[in-house]
Amino acid sequence: MARVLITGASGFAGRHLVDACAAAGDEVIPAPPASEADLRDPGAVLRVVAGARPDVIYHLAAQAHVGRSWEQPAETISGNVAMTLNVLEAMRAAARDAVVLLVGSGELYGPPDVLPTGEDAPLRPQNPYAVSKASADLLGGMYASAHGLRVVRARAFNHSGPGQEPIYAIASFAKQVAEGLDRGDDPVHLTTGNPDTRRDFTDVRDIVRAYRLLAARGEPGVFNVCSGVSHSARELLESLGRVTGVAVEFEVNPALVRAHEVMEVRGSHERLRAATGWEPQIPLEQTLRDSVEFWRATR
Repeated sequence: MARVLITGASGFAGRHLVDACAAAGDEVIPAPPASEADLRDPGAVLRVVAGARPDVIYHLAAQAHVGRSWEQPAETISGNVAMTLNVLEAMRAAARDAVVLLVGSGELYGPPDVLPTGEDAPLRPQNPYAVSKASADLLGGMYASAHGLRVVRARAFNHSGPGQEPIYAIASFAKQVAEGLDRGDDPVHLTTGNPDTRRDFTDVRDIVRAYRLLAARGEPGVFNVCSGVSHSARELLESLGRVTGVAVEFEVNPALVRAHEVMEVRGSHERLRAATGWEPQIPLEQTLRDSVEFWRATR
């Protein structure tokens, strides 16, 4: 059991992490409501950390959508970097013996030289969100080496599952399929962005399990959290058709096609496996099925 402070606890992965920690018997201390705003204030963050006296800090709070980062680049970069800096400074002042797990992103690698991408690959972020995450990741590394803090940097690749906002690919597709099923459509018609970009998807429940394993290990370092397998949007739609038993047809919405897109993102989790024994356990088909069922249940 541990006292854990979770920033971004009300977000998608944060809610799943709260559930996982509580199920394991941890004492969970969510950051205050509207934590994204509060975490920009160094004094507010220091008060939260000092009051929580955490053994582990999971820092998940961020503006985490690539599309929105193009619309709000300054807010994304300044906000995500400031929140991370404030958490690290508060840890240095009031929780030096704690472990902090900084949640990063596979987006920070940019166009890969080699697939799957390992942790030693160069950082070549290709959008404002990725720049913010690369900067926050580098901050974490500096605080570990300069101040001796136990900073674990988890570079999470794409993840999905029940409860995700439909601004993300799998959640959007699942919601559209759920709506089609409720109408009795067959085939179900969807809209998508570029159907041929490939991403490395892992179920969010496996992702938060990796976070907990890394925090329990407590050793500073950089770890990819990913499946090691990539799927295109086209393949996701085909899989959704299989798990729901209906034909799925789609059309490309040009407004959803992003400029400066990295065509394939796929990581290696060998370092994570060696350190913790973690492997993804939930198959993609279950993630898709559970996501559709979530949307049908919430309609």
